[in-house]
Amino acid sequence: MTRAAVPLSPRSAAVLGVASLGGLMMLCWPLLLKVPEDTRVDPPFLFLALLPIVIAVVLAELSEGGMDARVLAILGVLSALNAILRTVSAGTAGVEFVFFLLILGGRVFGAGFGFVLGCTSLFASALMTAGVGPWLPFQMLVSAWIGMGAGLLPKRFTGRAEIALLVVYGVFAAYAFGLLMNLSGWPFLLGVQVPGHEGALSYVAGAPLLDNLRTFATYTLITSTGSFDTGRAITNTVALVVLGPAILTTLRRAAKRATVTAVAGTPAA
Repeated sequence: MTRAAVPLSPRSAAVLGVASLGGLMMLCWPLLLKVPEDTRVDPPFLFLALLPIVIAVVLAELSEGGMDARVLAILGVLSALNAILRTVSAGTAGVEFVFFLLILGGRVFGAGFGFVLGCTSLFASALMTAGVGPWLPFQMLVSAWIGMGAGLLPKRFTGRAEIALLVVYGVFAAYAFGLLMNLSGWPFLLGVQVPGHEGALSYVAGAPLLDNLRTFATYTLITSTGSFDTGRAITNTVALVVLGPAILTTLRRAAKRATVTAVAGTPAA
């Protein structure tokens, strides 16, 4: 049975829960609120401005709960590697190598570490590729959820069963990322027309919730599910099967050294 190198305290779990709930509201508020008909829907700029503060609070809370200097150094190294991997794999046809390392990092170091790693990886890669834009906070948030989810997976699996579990999660994460990223921008697109489909696939302010959800499902299925999302799922699967066992061993060795050093440096009671 594996253990997270940075366990979550109840207070840290509460902070992550509040941060995730706020992020979910940031994504879904046009669907949850009753927007008057023919009303212009603008992006939630207030939520976007608050996201860096949320990340800082989460990082500070985790630092108090067990994320020592060595683990922070590992966080920096993995964030840099993920940024480089995302630069190399530009996302053409969904080929992105950033998520498999994010999943492995969250698996070894825990949900809180995975949350922060998702944010820092996407932010660093955006700076390297000049990809800073209104979509970046959403990418950071959804990637943070992917890393956090990997840390919350059952710990009893080891060996090939663990790799199989991570592969299933990697496929789920690939489609979830595409779905949530579509949701982040879809309510603000006007008059979206898709070749081969009659009528617009845009969000309609004031329309019933089920109608908007049906339109969004069609929009996602046509624009990303069969291309970018499937390519991302295949990339995650191949990377986790081929590189997963070796990287898990390396990360766990580094985690063990960081944990032993932290314990050894603590004065005896």
